Amino acid sequence: MIASLKGVLTLKSPEGIVVETGGVGFDVLVSLPTLYDLPAPGNRVELIIHTHVRDNQILLIGFLRPGEREAFRHLNTVTGIGPRLAMNILSGLPAEELLEAILREDTPRLQRVPGVGKKMSQRIVLELKDKIPPRDIILSARSVQQSHPKRIRLEVLSALMNLGYKRKEAESAIEETLRRGERVEEWTLESLLKAALQDLVKQ
Repeated sequence: MIASLKGVLTLKSPEGIVVETGGVGFDVLVSLPTLYDLPAPGNRVELIIHTHVRDNQILLIGFLRPGEREAFRHLNTVTGIGPRLAMNILSGLPAEELLEAILREDTPRLQRVPGVGKKMSQRIVLELKDKIPPRDIILSARSVQQSHPKRIRLEVLSALMNLGYKRKEAESAIEETLRRGERVEEWTLESLLKAALQDLVKQ
């Protein structure tokens, strides 16, 4: 399996790119966000590669960031989503926003991506909401530089899930704590986590 690829970018288009190394040109499928971040043809590039093998076909999918590859791999496990549709989804909804939409079960946001209808968006949320590691959620929150209140909520959610609580009950405890207490801007990670834990213990 090919895990990474270094070489000269010789072709760059929405349909895919070509990276030449050792006299061989490799066709690589990339998302639009990755395409926009690549340099002009003639420059050297280094890509993280996911090698998809099916029957007699080998498809190379390239990424500049590990987070996008992880989001792709999550999508690729969803029933009815193959590598090309997964990349189309990541072209319409960058990895960080995709993870947030799944976390929040925001199916209307997913449906705005071409090729994703109501049933597909529901399936994505249903099959992935409990599979995405809290680590990925936190990376997502930080990478888009979300506001302090939202980041605090996500980090507390991650901590509670790491302690073994289900996502639904952890989210409910956080929201109930916020309803009873001061404004979210005034909470710290430690104080919100402690208060949410106390709420969970009482249940």
